[in-house]
Amino acid sequence: MLEIKDITISYKGRPTVTDFSLTLAQGKICSIVGESGSGKTTVIRAVLGLLAGGGQVTQGEILFEGKSLLSNTKEEWRRLRGSDISMIFQDSGAMTNQTRTIGRQFVEYIRTHETISKADAWQKGVQMLERMRLPSGDNIMKSYPFQLSGGMRQRVGIAMAMTFLPKLLLADEPTSALDVTTQAQIVRQMMALRDEYKTSIIVVTHNLGVAAYMSDFIVVMKQGKIVDAGDREHILYHSDNAYTRLLLDAVPSLGGVRYVG
Repeated sequence: MLEIKDITISYKGRPTVTDFSLTLAQGKICSIVGESGSGKTTVIRAVLGLLAGGGQVTQGEILFEGKSLLSNTKEEWRRLRGSDISMIFQDSGAMTNQTRTIGRQFVEYIRTHETISKADAWQKGVQMLERMRLPSGDNIMKSYPFQLSGGMRQRVGIAMAMTFLPKLLLADEPTSALDVTTQAQIVRQMMALRDEYKTSIIVVTHNLGVAAYMSDFIVVMKQGKIVDAGDREHILYHSDNAYTRLLLDAVPSLGGVRYVG
């Protein structure tokens, strides 16, 4: 489904990610792990054509269902984002307008991608929120982002991202701003989306515990390069990479259980 071939991403001519490659099949979950500044978020922003500050893919190729994403026009990106490819941000609440209700923003998002009445869009939003196990979706729609907990805001973000059942979901540190119990709930929710809809997921995280719990494949990055990669079993139990072992040693428990080591 997604193939990233030896890409280099540069800002003002200076490479920040070099020779990054990844192949992701339908219904699989891949985690990209590493410390802050390692290039994890830059990679998934490149996939969605959202590189900030003049960033460019200066080498390599990104293919989605066999088609190059690097040659997309603005109109092609508009059709693709939020439909076939969606993104969950680190704190979905921070990405929403605090002065507008969830419902107004959700309805606007739905009507951007679908010709539908405001009433039908509202009902569709309510249904998506309730699929994310948010109680009383109608009340959530009438709420402002600041009235919701971090976990609820994140579920709202997932609900919006999954509205059109994307084939690929990109998640940028989706649990980092949450307490450990809520982290576990969000991770399980994302895994349920994969199981129910066969959605492929790339998760960016600095927490190898989260990656170990949910991923089929793990990529370890440091200073803009892949330093280790493999399936869950290899990374957790057979990797001899010193940086990977350092990340493993730093893993906290998830929901009271330690999933590595």
